[in-house]
Amino acid sequence: MMKKQTTDISTQITDNNALISLRNILSRKVSALGSVLFALLCSPAFAGEASNPDTGDTAWILISAALVMLMTPGLALFYGGMVRRKNVLGTIMHSFIAIAIISLQWILIGYSLSFGPDINGFVGSLAWFGLNGVGLEPSHYAPTVPHLAFMIYQGMFAVITPALISGAFAERMKFSAYVIFILLWSTFVYDPVAHWIWGGGWLAKLGVIDFAGGLVVHVTSGISALAAAVIIGHRKGYLKESMTPHNLPMTITGTAILWFGWFGFNAGSALTSGGLSTMAFVTTHISAVAATVTWIVIEWKHRGKPTMFGAATGSIAGLATITPAAGFVGPMPALIIGIAAGCICYLALNSKTKLGYDDSLDAFGVHGVGGIIGTIGAGLFASASINGINGLFFGNPQQLVNQLIGIGAVAVYSFVLCAIILKVIDALVGLRVDEQSEVQGLDITLHGEEGYFL
Repeated sequence: MMKKQTTDISTQITDNNALISLRNILSRKVSALGSVLFALLCSPAFAGEASNPDTGDTAWILISAALVMLMTPGLALFYGGMVRRKNVLGTIMHSFIAIAIISLQWILIGYSLSFGPDINGFVGSLAWFGLNGVGLEPSHYAPTVPHLAFMIYQGMFAVITPALISGAFAERMKFSAYVIFILLWSTFVYDPVAHWIWGGGWLAKLGVIDFAGGLVVHVTSGISALAAAVIIGHRKGYLKESMTPHNLPMTITGTAILWFGWFGFNAGSALTSGGLSTMAFVTTHISAVAATVTWIVIEWKHRGKPTMFGAATGSIAGLATITPAAGFVGPMPALIIGIAAGCICYLALNSKTKLGYDDSLDAFGVHGVGGIIGTIGAGLFASASINGINGLFFGNPQQLVNQLIGIGAVAVYSFVLCAIILKVIDALVGLRVDEQSEVQGLDITLHGEEGYFL
């Protein structure tokens, strides 16, 4: 009996020691986790008021961020009206979900990879993970506004860029594949290229200029759209059955929202509320209207009738094309750039069937081609009297060389990386919906809902 009691006591002591040991381990882990959370919460990102931000510049950058955010729902309507009615919600969902998913990616790692401390000119480090160190004090990127204001403004560019690509594979891509795609593409394509040009990377050091995203936004998305269209393949019935836009008023509404938001996109990229933002605002509008009129004239001559769809597409082409040059050129060069956009983008859109790829909503023809034209335009027409840099026509041929190098590097990188990402996703979950789902429509088969009830 005494032996049994002794054994029970020993067992109890052993169990108590184990519990005490486990409690100590957990205590240390919780303490370590608490220290990490405390460090994040007490980092400069959550500190008090900044020392001296300019209130006018801060107000303008926050308004511009809101304008750029509105562009993504505008894109959803623009694209949504262009597809068949059975795919309207699935197409709108591509843009809307990007707002949520890419915003989360941006605040966790995207901003740090794009604008964080440089790693060999290629990408930013993760020193600003979770916005650690990104607070209300101004940064060297925008010395007159809080760092957080600059961060959220740039985040809206990151949001809309992968959504632009969705126009290339509308009506045939799995939603699960799309979600994986925009996460991987933003991390491995958008963020490094943004660092190359805007974050102090190797193209910035070379002297490449891109005022508001001709390379970072439009060439990356447009060239990636071309890669996606080639890899994913044609829609079922392409060139054999009607695939005309089902709701042009929706597309025109989206166009108006995009045009409105583009003033924040381009003029906001001055990062101040002064003369430079004024010039970018004016050149943006000039290019848009010049491209619209040019497109209508060519279409009228080519097809016999001017269309509302053509006017909407032409305006977006003009807006995309002026983007890299908006803060470097004057009004008359902007007019020339807009005319070039109307001519060349029209030609690109009307050549895709001959070239054999199905870019459903012309993401490459408008954004890829437009971004390239505008980047070259900046190399030709940039004026030091406007923003400190001269282009070829103002005595600096090297600037055009720099721009061409930038175009080549960004285009090749975007195409190759996008192709690799798509192939990996295809091997993991598949890229395309099955034939029956494509025929029935993605709204019902992927999302269980319909845009219209007849």
